[in-house]
Amino acid sequence: MSTLLISHPAFARHLVPPGHPERPERMRAVEEALCAEAFQTLAREEAPLGEAELAALAHPPAFVEALEEARPREGMVRIDGDTTMSPGTWEALLRALGGATHAVDEVVSGAHKNAFCAIRPPGHHAEAQVAMGFCFFNFVVVAARHAQKKHGLEKVAIVDFDVHHGNGTQALVWSDPSIFYASTHQMPLFPGTGARSETGVGNIVNCPMRSGDGGSKFHEAFDQAILPSLRTFSPDLIIVSAGFDAHERDPLGGLMLRADDYAWMTRALLDVAQETAGGRVVSVLEGGYDLKGLGDSAAAHVKALMGS
Repeated sequence: MSTLLISHPAFARHLVPPGHPERPERMRAVEEALCAEAFQTLAREEAPLGEAELAALAHPPAFVEALEEARPREGMVRIDGDTTMSPGTWEALLRALGGATHAVDEVVSGAHKNAFCAIRPPGHHAEAQVAMGFCFFNFVVVAARHAQKKHGLEKVAIVDFDVHHGNGTQALVWSDPSIFYASTHQMPLFPGTGARSETGVGNIVNCPMRSGDGGSKFHEAFDQAILPSLRTFSPDLIIVSAGFDAHERDPLGGLMLRADDYAWMTRALLDVAQETAGGRVVSVLEGGYDLKGLGDSAAAHVKALMGS
């Protein structure tokens, strides 16, 4: 079985103000990196247009409706200090919902061994009724609950290695023992959550790191905390919040990771997935704001997903 790559041109039509780090060129960087000869065996599909109701798996319907009503016909609407909607944003959000849930369908059905969703905007800062930090809907939580609701999976794990803590994901699964959340992230850094003491109902493992920690501390966090906890939880599916802004080139963080670190971590997650979840992994793009760092890291991640 092959690795599935899901993306769509609509993701580049979510526009942001000049100088904003979460820019459309991010999609081009990932696309170009995954056009290399090593990725010719990838199965490639366009993200389908999801129904807005999918977002209600993580967000109140009134919040979903309010965001739809806020979309501008021209120009931009500011949702918070760094989160804006353009005329193309709503389609991008629906394609991201459709892409993430379709990836789950394809992987759980056995059509593909795993999947990478090259989507934007990111989602892991989105709380139940708050769009923030470039994020509107929490796609990984939607995907996890979709896997449970549609496919009857009992336990889903979300592993987040973005340089910023996924406050939205943590808040949404805080009291849900059927969803495990683990995160490596830099502290102190936006959004300020993610202390080790934040453990939900025993389903949350936070591994905060300090600026400059680098690959050795990253490996240590996975080896000593995340991977053992993940094995104990024994998920039926692993969903990855794949943020590459902990890369040494990235302007928004300082964890100094390299592409090889992402490859190592991906292989480690695949090993756990093979033991507990029939190898099922769905990865969803989050951050990563240096274009070369993003492209190199995404390539290393996807190459590992492919078994290379």
